[in-house]
Amino acid sequence: MARAFHWLIPHPLLTLILTIVWMLLQNDISGGMVVFGFILGVIIPWGTSVWWPDTPNSFSVGKMMIYSIIVIWDIIVANIEVAWIVLTVPTAKLKPAWIIVPLRLREPEAITLLAGTITLTPGTVSTDLSDQGHSLLVHVLHTDDPDAVRDDIINRYEARLLEIFA
Repeated sequence: MARAFHWLIPHPLLTLILTIVWMLLQNDISGGMVVFGFILGVIIPWGTSVWWPDTPNSFSVGKMMIYSIIVIWDIIVANIEVAWIVLTVPTAKLKPAWIIVPLRLREPEAITLLAGTITLTPGTVSTDLSDQGHSLLVHVLHTDDPDAVRDDIINRYEARLLEIFA
């Protein structure tokens, strides 16, 4: 029975999240929207599950929630900083930089979360992952100290992701 249920709904939590997101996007909580959201919540994970890697060995939900709050705060602060840079720093005085961030992370999901976090934070973009997966190439809009940016990424994000996926 459980095997049949898993075949029908390979990721029940994702199905629930997709259903809720669908209803929020539609701004309508009617029976039809709930059913259609559920159908999408079943079809999308089922249709894409063959491309998903194996699940991580371990994952700390509590630490992930704290990480999410930190990332949301950093996005808000970075938006203000980037707006200030755009409004006050002349283009000729911008100091963009390419930074190589060495990685201790090995789980593909953790590396993806780190790259996504860097890209979501205004002023930085993850652009490449080394062939062996041991470093990320990051572009920074403006910095006086590229090493400090690298260290901040390692200490603020990667260290927490190492704990989350430990």
